[in-house]
Order: sequence, then C-alpha cells, then structure tokens
Amino acid sequence: MCIHSDRPSPDTAGRNRRGFLRNAALAGAGAAVAGAGVSPLGVTPAFAADTARTGRTGRTGTWRPDSTSLQFTLAVMPDTQFLYWGSQDSVNRTPQEESFRYIIRNSGRDTDNIVFMAHLGDLTQDADPSSFQQVGKAFALLDAHGAAYSVVAGNHDVSGDDSRGDTPYLRTLGPKRVKRSKTFAGSDATGYNTAHIFQAAGRSWLVLALDWRTTDQGFAWANGVIKAHPTMPVILTAHDIVYSDYDDNVFPYESGDPENNAALSAYGQTVWDELIKNNDQIFLTINGHYWPSGRTTKKNAAGNDVHMHITNYQNRYFGGGGMIRLYHFDLARNTIDVETINPWILAQAPESRNQLAAEHARITGPVDDFSIAIDFDKRFSGFIPVPVRPARPAAEELVKGTLAYWRFDGQGAPGTPLSAGQTIRDLTGKGNDLTAVTVPGTAADALTWSADHHPDQPGHASLKFAGGRNPLHGTYLTTGPKAPLNTETFRSGYTIETFVMMPLDWDAGSNGWAAILSRRGSAGAAGKHGRNTNPDEPVVQLAISNNGREPQFNHYPLNATYPTTNWGHGLVELTWWHLAVVNDGRYTKLYLEGAPVVDNPKRVSVGLTSLGLPWLLGGHESAGAIDIVFHGNVGDTRIVNRPLPVGEFLTAG
Repeated sequence: MCIHSDRPSPDTAGRNRRGFLRNAALAGAGAAVAGAGVSPLGVTPAFAADTARTGRTGRTGTWRPDSTSLQFTLAVMPDTQFLYWGSQDSVNRTPQEESFRYIIRNSGRDTDNIVFMAHLGDLTQDADPSSFQQVGKAFALLDAHGAAYSVVAGNHDVSGDDSRGDTPYLRTLGPKRVKRSKTFAGSDATGYNTAHIFQAAGRSWLVLALDWRTTDQGFAWANGVIKAHPTMPVILTAHDIVYSDYDDNVFPYESGDPENNAALSAYGQTVWDELIKNNDQIFLTINGHYWPSGRTTKKNAAGNDVHMHITNYQNRYFGGGGMIRLYHFDLARNTIDVETINPWILAQAPESRNQLAAEHARITGPVDDFSIAIDFDKRFSGFIPVPVRPARPAAEELVKGTLAYWRFDGQGAPGTPLSAGQTIRDLTGKGNDLTAVTVPGTAADALTWSADHHPDQPGHASLKFAGGRNPLHGTYLTTGPKAPLNTETFRSGYTIETFVMMPLDWDAGSNGWAAILSRRGSAGAAGKHGRNTNPDEPVVQLAISNNGREPQFNHYPLNATYPTTNWGHGLVELTWWHLAVVNDGRYTKLYLEGAPVVDNPKRVSVGLTSLGLPWLLGGHESAGAIDIVFHGNVGDTRIVNRPLPVGEFLTAG
C-alpha cells in the first residue's frame, strides 16, 4: 500500500486503512470462492460481448499481435501487492494469472490486439523472497507464450534507489529474465531500468520502465536510450510520477476536473526535469503507487502535450484483483480509448459473483474509462516528419476519357487575386478553358491563388473563393460559350472529381447551397417537372447545403423529368475533402474520401441533361441568373466520360 507522500496523510491513518483494506479483501475473497467454487473454471463471462475477449478461465490462447494494424492495445497492470504477502502466508496468484491469460488471448487481430503489457510496480507487499517466488510463477505464464512485457520496482518491492544492488525483485524479474523477450532492448548497469521496443501500427514504439527511485546514472542511461532511437514515440512507465489531487472518497465528477486532477509528486518533478521535459518523444507517462486514479496534461519544452496518468486499484475490492487498464490506440481515428476491467471477475459466472465483485468487473468513472484525442502525425512530427506526397504531373492524371482537367499550381503567387477575364487552361487541350467573372461591386481579392491543398491532390495549389449572397458578391469561373463540354450528355457514364475545403467563417445563411461546380440552364427551361423539381435550379449542381455543410449532387438525368439527388455527411471546416461523383450509365454514386455515402439512391439515372450552356466553377444560378458564389477553397477538378474505380481517382494516382 502506498501513502501519498506529497499530501498530508498521517502514518497512522495509512496503517489503519491498510488493515481495513486487507481484512475487507480477505473477507471478499472468501465470499468469492464460496460463491464461485474453489476454481471458477468454465464459467460464463459477464456480457455476451465479452465472450471472445474473456473466454474461460484456465484457457490461455496464443500470443499473436498484429504489428501492422492501425488499432492496437497497450495493457497496464498496477500495484498487485496485496496478492503477494508471503511473510503473512497470504498469496493468491489466480487473479493476476487470469489477467495474464486475458492479455495473451486478446493479442490477435480479431480481438483487442494487445501488443504489450506494462506492470507499474509494487508486485509484492513485503519484498519477501517467498512472495517473489510466487510472482515469478505467475509471470511464467507470459514467458511460456512469448508475451511482451515490462516490469518496474515499487517501494514495496525494494528500498532506496537504483544503486541498491541485488534484491529478490532483481533476481526474479530483472534483465536476466526479461531479455528473453523479443521486445527487450536493454537495461542500465543496475538492471533496475529497462527499455523495450514493440511493433505496432507499422512502426516501432519505445517503452522505458524506470525504477521507483532513479539516480543520475539511471536518467543519463534513459536519455541515452531515447537519443539512440530518435524516431520512436516513447511511453514512460514508473511507479511514482503523478498523484491524484482529490480525496479517494470523492469521485472526480463530483468535485474537480476529471481531465486534470493529478499533479507531479516531488519525485515526479525530478523525473519531469531530468527526462520528460526536454524529450519530445515522451508523449505518455503511466504510474501507480497513489490512489485514486487521475490524469493531467503538461506541455513539454517543445510545446507539445505529455499525457500523465496514475492508475491504481489496490484500495479496491480484493486489492484490485489483478485489474488491468487497456489503452486502445486507434491511429485511424487519432484517439486512445481507455478502459479498466477485471478479467478475473469477468471470467466468473454473473450469478456466482458477490456484490463487490459485481461492482468491480469494470470501472467506468471518468478517470478510468475515457478517450484522449491525439493527432499522432502532428504530435510526432517533431521527430517523425510527416512525409509530404509530391505533386504529380498533370499528364499522369489525363486518364482515358478525360474531357476537362483544371488545376491551379504554377499560375499565380499565393494570396494574389485573379482578375476578371483571367483564364485557367483546360489541361486536356480540348478547349474547356475557364474564365474569371466578377460580380459587380465585389472586392478585388474575392478570388485568390492559394498554396493550400488536399494531401493527396496531384496539384499543390487551389483557388480561394470569398463569395456569398445577401448581398451577392464574389468571382467565379465559366467555360466559354463554345466549349465542347457544354453539350456533353454523358450517356455512357461519367466521373466528376474535385477537392474542397470550407473556412471557419463559412455561414449557412450566406454560403449555404453555393455550388462547387454547376451547369447553367434551369430545370424549367429543360422541360423538367414532377417530384422534387425546382424549375429555377440548375440542371446539374454539386453544392454544399446549408444544413451541416453536407455535399449534395443534384442532377436531372436524360431519362427522367425529375432530379436524382445524392447526399453526403457534414463536412468539417478547415479540412480538405475529396469529392467524386460516379455514374456507370445507370446509377449515380457520391464518394467522400473514396468512401461511398449512405444516401446514394438506387434510381436509374442516365446521363446529364444539357441546354448547351457553360459549366461554372464556384458559381450557381437560379432562374438563369447568378445568385450565389462559393465560399472556400477548390482544388484540382476533373471530368471524365466514363465511370472510374476508386483506384483511378485523383487521390490514388
């Protein structure tokens, strides 16, 4: 048991609490055994959803993490000391071994994909050799299956600092043992500070496991390890770094901020100054020792976030019962989802659990079950530069059937305006050039060149439109009156692609329903009528709605008098989006970032109606007159007279 050394906490209160918790744990243990039998073998997990994850107690499975998946899990096990008090003849390996089995079982692609387990110290209550002998037997489960793990010494395992020399801890869980693991990357001369490298999400991750009290030589070694691996994100584990700054009888959601309720301990401040602050690679620290659980975020010298967590359940039922915290990394969602579970309890039949066990199968408070948003590429960019995809020549994007291709690189300095009458050439050479048209009374900088672009866009530039309605203002572009594209009806299918980004000042009232691309000529003039028909709207328009910035492709096909409309989901501002509309001669699909949207009607829509009038980029008309100009950036835009597979989109070239 650990006393909060950084807050007032009388030793007598600590001893009394220890005795209470110990007695309660033992009493609870007896109830659990009486309810579940001597061994809960073959019992059903708590929830159906847990069946694959928990399995049956006693079954271990195979260690098989997927190192390429963008989703993986780091398992963390804090202070298990109350399970190992050999000098008091009180040892129970079962809860910890059940957690180890869970970790091994859930190391594969179809489960949590646990790739590594970190123990946070205080493996024993008394540091007795008999206690460590039992701990060693529990860890033999991980060794037998080749599981990757790290261990640190806590104050109940050792005394003094890492210069202490030989101990039962070192003999049991020191480098001689853990070096068998493929993830072991070395230790310092004392053996109490170790480094581990695991593979996940297609890259290497470094775990530093530091002693309860590290000396100058230990910090020098740790700094050297980080320097020797300059492109690896680092997770720092130790027994003592931060403590929770609220009392353990007040839940964080009742008092204080659950996202910022921890602070550096006196020793933690030393760790920060000597190791964390100036090593930008350290993005996450996890420690035990104190309770209740808590977390905080600090800025390092580079100005980046370091997430600092305390997790400890020794004050809970059965001394925590080998409880584990799971850090589910999702690099596709830029999120770490954290949950806290007790596999030993989950493996028991629900009807056999005593009340305390039922309450502790999962811990779901805001400091034990939460999510962290991390833009991993951005956070790691200081030591893992994000590769910039180079621009691709226009000739490579002129696939078979390309009728028009407009891009905006190499034609104007960023921030400078396009003036009325200025031309942007159609790179197919087919004569579908665009000419700038300015609404009277519009500011000179209503349409400017921009270096901003989608990361997968062939041309590294865009046009920045500053248009709107009420009053009508802006500059848009139009094909010429005799452009071949004006009369094209696309009976055999088509693909329309563009890139778009909305600014933060995008407003539904002023900018809603502005078209990225449209075809002049109203539905009424084309003889269209029937359901959902607006006789004043253009016969073709790819626009952004006023309801959540949803992209909409509304078009009047040749085979119907009423429109077919494809809807996408809301687009976030300041984010580049690739839009593609594909028609295979019968059905039309809208794609966002290469993924089909949900609202793609299963309605036969052949071709696109034409009145022989120009196409507009950034312009929209109603009843034959311009009524709104786009607001935002538009990148490369291509029109092809056949359906393209996703693999031939502009993003894939």
